[in-house]
Amino acid sequence: MAKKSKNIRQRRFGAGEGFAGGGGGAAAALGGGLPGGMGGGNLMAQVRKMQEEMEKTQEELGTVEVTGTAGGGMVEIVMDGHQAVKSVRLKPEVVDPDDVEMLQDLLLAALNDATEKAKALADERMGDVTGGVNIPGLGF
Repeated sequence: MAKKSKNIRQRRFGAGEGFAGGGGGAAAALGGGLPGGMGGGNLMAQVRKMQEEMEKTQEELGTVEVTGTAGGGMVEIVMDGHQAVKSVRLKPEVVDPDDVEMLQDLLLAALNDATEKAKALADERMGDVTGGVNIPGLGF
């Protein structure tokens, strides 16, 4: 029975080739087993390069700042590209002890504005690195 299985494998994949490697089979005859004829080493080099560019971009995002505003500039929140709040600026006239709720609403609106801008910045920068392909798990 073992001899018959080997003969079927030889007809299907060619002599000396099989599931565990060998001569490469049809994929090798067509220029490699990867799309575009790329070899595995070239693909790994491209992946490493992309990882390096992503790390560099992540570092750069930590140095870029965006500003979210509300109330016509009465409230400003500065945030970096990692969405860490760097500063909060309030114009004195927006601080009314009798209307704390309005100040809370303005702070929330400015924070949401800054967060949207930081996310858009990260998406744009990381999209440049990945060619617009959304790679799960990157967190951008």
